[in-house]
Amino acid sequence: MAREKSYGAVVFRRDKDLQYLILQYGAGHWDLVKGHGERGESEEETVLRELREETGITRATFIPGFREEIHYFFQRRGRTVYKEVVYYLIETPEKQVILSDEHVAYQWLPYTEALRAITFGNSKRLVEQAHEHLAALRSRKSG
Repeated sequence: MAREKSYGAVVFRRDKDLQYLILQYGAGHWDLVKGHGERGESEEETVLRELREETGITRATFIPGFREEIHYFFQRRGRTVYKEVVYYLIETPEKQVILSDEHVAYQWLPYTEALRAITFGNSKRLVEQAHEHLAALRSRKSG
C-alpha cells in the first residue's frame, strides 16, 4: 500500500472573535492548509512554506503545545493510499489571502461557522482541538 505524509496548519487570526481560515480545493471540499514536505525541511519549515504558497501569508506564529496527527485512507488511480498529516496551530495578523492554483476560494470564519463549512470530520475535530487548546491557554493566563 502506498503511504504519504503531509504537514498542515489550523490557521487563525484575532478579530472581534477568533477567525479560522478554511480553503476550498478544486474538487469542491473545504479544508485546512496542508502539503508535502521537501527534502531537508523540518515539519515547521514545511508548514510555513505551504502556508506561504497556498495563501500568501508570511507572518505566522506557532502556538506552543499543539501538534496533532490525523490518519486516513483515500483512493488514487484505483490504489489505496495511507495518509498521515501532522497539524500545527498558527496565528497570523494577516487578513489578505492570495490563493494558489490548488484552491478556488477561502473564508475566515468564526469557530462554529468554520466547523459547519469544513467538509471532513477529522478536520472538524482538529479545529475543535485547536479551539479548546486556545481556550485552555487563555484560562491559564487569566487564572
